[in-house]
Amino acid sequence: MMRARCLLARIALIFLALSEVEGQLSSTLYDTTCPNLSSTVQAAVNSAVATEARMGASLVRLHFHDCFVNGCDGSILLDDSTNITGEKTAGPNNNSVRGYDVIDTIKSQVEGICSGVVSCADIVALAARDSVVALGGPSWTVLFGRRDSLTANQTGANSDLPPPTSSLSNLISRFSAKGLSTQDMIALSGAHTIGQARCTSFRTHIYNETNINSTYATSVQANCPFSGGDDNLSPLDVQTPTTFDIDYYTNLINQQGLLHSDQELFNNGSADSQVTTYANDQTTFFSDFAAAMVNMGNISPLTGTSGEIRTNCRVPN
Repeated sequence: MMRARCLLARIALIFLALSEVEGQLSSTLYDTTCPNLSSTVQAAVNSAVATEARMGASLVRLHFHDCFVNGCDGSILLDDSTNITGEKTAGPNNNSVRGYDVIDTIKSQVEGICSGVVSCADIVALAARDSVVALGGPSWTVLFGRRDSLTANQTGANSDLPPPTSSLSNLISRFSAKGLSTQDMIALSGAHTIGQARCTSFRTHIYNETNINSTYATSVQANCPFSGGDDNLSPLDVQTPTTFDIDYYTNLINQQGLLHSDQELFNNGSADSQVTTYANDQTTFFSDFAAAMVNMGNISPLTGTSGEIRTNCRVPN
């Protein structure tokens, strides 16, 4: 009886904590202060993706790399200055993370319809959702109320973002440190059903490792030589690189994960079952991915009077 009461008490605390996080953000925050926000961002994202389909994946990744460092606070958008050592030049971001110009364009348009109201961090979150939808993926209700940080954290960007060499246990640990479950991690990894990666991120995997289909490895090697060509690109999902679907998980089962960290999700480990479920059930994957994106968007937001609403996403006010 005592154990049952303790369990009920723990569950109550969990629900209380979740309600407090949810309470910090709201889906209706801008309904009256910026009613045309959603349509403005959606149009800009659709235009950017129509110009370059890869940009959709880049905007999703921008949100992920923002949230994993000091929370979802727009810190990744800050340029270096005399007072700020930015995250853009951190190892995982330098010459890799993209989409800053698109966010600049969206911010300028949003400032034109409701000046000083919408944070850059909220714009990044909304642009990520609209990018997924533009490429055929699920939608979800974006919660708003994040405020923009006054500084960046390059050290955190170098230490907190999981590298493409990560083991399954390392991935689980890094996501858990941000309050995300293993299910969240496996679902969020499905964002690799779109986008591309640089040769330097997967060269070791395609030349020196055995947990990869040999025919697939040979085909990728054609554009990623053993030496040189570090910035050459290959699609993370060789089947449908610009469509948000379940082929990423099918590829893992066929040992066609481009990154070592991708293939770790299906490598005789604890993630195998969930990967198999997603490979056979797009509805479940879409639902879990949408829920995981909401969870990720709730990582340590600045709210209330913390931070600010930047006028220019690249510099503090």
